[in-house]
Amino acid sequence: MIPEKLLISLEHIKNYDADAFKSIHEQNSPVSIRLNPNKNSHIYHSENKVGWCEYGYYLAQRPSFTLDPLFHAGCYYVQEASSMAIAQAFKQYIPNEPIKILDLCAAPGGKSTLAATYMPEGSILVSNEVIKSRVKILEENIIKWSDERVIITNNDPKDFEKLPQYFDVIIVDAPCSGSGLFRKDKNAINEWSESNVNICSGRQQRILDSAIKSLKPGGFIIYSTCSYSIEENETITDWMVDNYKLISKALVLEKKWGITAIETTQKNHGYRFWPHQVKGEGFYLSIFKKEDEELQKNYLKESPKWTVIKNKAFEKLTDFISLGDEFGYIKIKDEYIAVPYKDLTELGILADKLYIKKAGITLGKIMGKDFIPDHALAISRLLPLHVNKVELSLEMALDYLRKNNIYIPSEHTGWNVVTYKQIPLGWIKAMKDRTNNYYPKEWRILK
Repeated sequence: MIPEKLLISLEHIKNYDADAFKSIHEQNSPVSIRLNPNKNSHIYHSENKVGWCEYGYYLAQRPSFTLDPLFHAGCYYVQEASSMAIAQAFKQYIPNEPIKILDLCAAPGGKSTLAATYMPEGSILVSNEVIKSRVKILEENIIKWSDERVIITNNDPKDFEKLPQYFDVIIVDAPCSGSGLFRKDKNAINEWSESNVNICSGRQQRILDSAIKSLKPGGFIIYSTCSYSIEENETITDWMVDNYKLISKALVLEKKWGITAIETTQKNHGYRFWPHQVKGEGFYLSIFKKEDEELQKNYLKESPKWTVIKNKAFEKLTDFISLGDEFGYIKIKDEYIAVPYKDLTELGILADKLYIKKAGITLGKIMGKDFIPDHALAISRLLPLHVNKVELSLEMALDYLRKNNIYIPSEHTGWNVVTYKQIPLGWIKAMKDRTNNYYPKEWRILK
């Protein structure tokens, strides 16, 4: 049962229909995915598109994603359709020039993988998650998406105040009371309360205060929640404009999409996704531009610990990577990592202020005389065409993803990348009498 106090609080909001709202919550949630344009996603054919995101598709029913090797290969991300609307903020407002983006509350990675798809060439994306236990799933999804421009951090929002006026775009998909996900998560109904809404509203203000301080003049902040409550949506929109030098921006939306354009009590813009009007879950979105103000003097300095590899170790990598002038190769602890040259300075600046969990594409480790390639390399664009590849059937691909032993003919001895439908899944090392499976143990299918 939807909490009665929530229903009463929604009665005067534009396009709310109590009967339709309650009725739609008795139906199953729509299932949607967003394709990765860098991973031969043309293998999917469907006319049932998500209107506001050209890479989004609705599925007729929910398949077992766990048993689809292409899901594990990063060919698509399973994402709720309404939240894909952030694509419109990028398409309508983000300049087509190199920018620095922060996704402040990033786990499990839906908004970050979307931002990586839409951000201009030469840009970087800092994908941050404050909760340490959630960073692992964020890292897994970013590695599978395979974009070397993404830097994963594990920091409190307040830490970003050390980077004043640094980012051009900040995404804050704020922690909220979760009422917009009642259909998908029945536990959210039991956890909902008016007091929790107020707690979340206060938390959202604290997060936004830190975010806005690290936003450049003229930059954009994209705010969203999966809540229906005014206190977490329109009230926050007005609070941001009242307390900071922000201008509320409007989106141009197609009427057939069914998205409700809201005008707050102070004439600011917000967008509601009612599940009885759109094919998606409850969602709220607003966009702001920071007014021009005096730029602070750039005091940020590159950390000296990021140095490009120039030794014999580098020679061991050449058989495994597609060398390009745009990349620098660095060593962090015992791992060798490829980072776009243009990002090395920014990486050094960020490392001086934040805890960096991952950057670039991890290439692998040198153990004794051997180079052990990393999984991230196998599924990245740095993998050269000449690396041996072995195509697997569906049954064999699932065995590989379960980290079982698979048989490979003896003519393929040495390092190989196994593929499914020509999409790389990961490494194996084949020997005359056995094959070692190098799929990450913590990611293996248990089903």
